[in-house]
Amino acid sequence: MTFFLGLGIAGVVLLALSLIFDGVLEGLFDGVVDGLFDGLLSLPVIAGFLSMLGFGGAIVLGATSAGPLVATVVGVGAGLAAGWLTWKLSKALMRDQTHATPRGSDLVGTSGSVVTAIPAEGYGEVLLSLGGQPVKYAARSATPVARGTEIWVEETLSTTSVAVRPVER
Repeated sequence: MTFFLGLGIAGVVLLALSLIFDGVLEGLFDGVVDGLFDGLLSLPVIAGFLSMLGFGGAIVLGATSAGPLVATVVGVGAGLAAGWLTWKLSKALMRDQTHATPRGSDLVGTSGSVVTAIPAEGYGEVLLSLGGQPVKYAARSATPVARGTEIWVEETLSTTSVAVRPVER
């Protein structure tokens, strides 16, 4: 029973290490194994198999009068089931797609308002919406723009600044 508990604990430790040092083992081999650890032989799958083998075998030994051979067979079955479920769950999680990350170029053509007046030479501040969140940007304009004026973004100058023009109505 001690052997099976040791396997179970080793599997849990391996799982914790695979979560903490995610991708380190893959990086150590640097293309030598070329995707071997991406599927059925990923560390979480191996850890799930190993821990269920150990804990399943320990439960069979402790709860029944069956011998180590039966405990090993049951543990391997439980380990295979846990490994397969871990693999399927990780595949499902990796397929989960989010929306595209907003970029500065997405600001071109959007409207906003001037927070700090924009002089003819220099920068002011504008409040824009990027990805549904209000964000302040430094702004330049060819003409002076007063505080509170609605503006359009004409160009993204950098990650934190834009070129704007006042909205004409």
